Amino acid sequence: MVRRNTTKEPINTTMKTKKLYFLFLFVVSVLYTSCIGEDIIADTVDPELRINNPLQSLAVNETYQFEATYLNNVGQEEEASVEWSSSNEVVVTIDRATGLATALQEGTSIITASIIKDGDEILVENTLEITDETVVTTMERSGSIRATSGYLLRGDFTLEEMTGTSNLRLSFDQNYAASTSLPGLYVYLTNNPNSISGAYEIGAVTTFNGAHTYEIPDVTLNQYNYVLYWCKPFSVKVGDGTIN
Repeated sequence: MVRRNTTKEPINTTMKTKKLYFLFLFVVSVLYTSCIGEDIIADTVDPELRINNPLQSLAVNETYQFEATYLNNVGQEEEASVEWSSSNEVVVTIDRATGLATALQEGTSIITASIIKDGDEILVENTLEITDETVVTTMERSGSIRATSGYLLRGDFTLEEMTGTSNLRLSFDQNYAASTSLPGLYVYLTNNPNSISGAYEIGAVTTFNGAHTYEIPDVTLNQYNYVLYWCKPFSVKVGDGTIN
């Protein structure tokens, strides 16, 4: 009488399934570890008061409406009572409550916005020159990307206003490079370099080497302080750069 081992094939199938499962876990673990690198991620940042629309010069007899935003310790906007002042009221006055500045005569003054939070004063300054005519300048900010993981990520960038539009242009220099192995790499503008909560998503990264640009609609030049690279499938930080 011949007996057949009817359990052999199911055992082999089960073993193959287990091997594939453990292989999957290993790949995920490697990718996740590589995304995180050796960083310890903290979600808090220093609170900040920011002048949204700084100005370099204003013509005599002209007015200008300054605006400011308070960012709390997680980089989110929060209501605050801002008080404005001018260091030289002979040259320019400013409404303490509204931030409306009026140019009186040629000279220089420091415009200050300040708030009191938890008993501490937070302030920001803007040096304003009063001239015989308003000088229109193109504003820009810049910085460098640094990697915070095991992946390659580097490059210098410039964030500038696009003349005649309400858009910004984010330009990366020729020295930009990013690993093509990064899974689901996205780029953001944010005020908290450790989180995409409240961040502006520019989009998925499609250029991994050399100069390239992004056009960003309806964002002001001083609205965000960081460029952030994020490993979206695993929700971990890959790199960042301060916008100076």
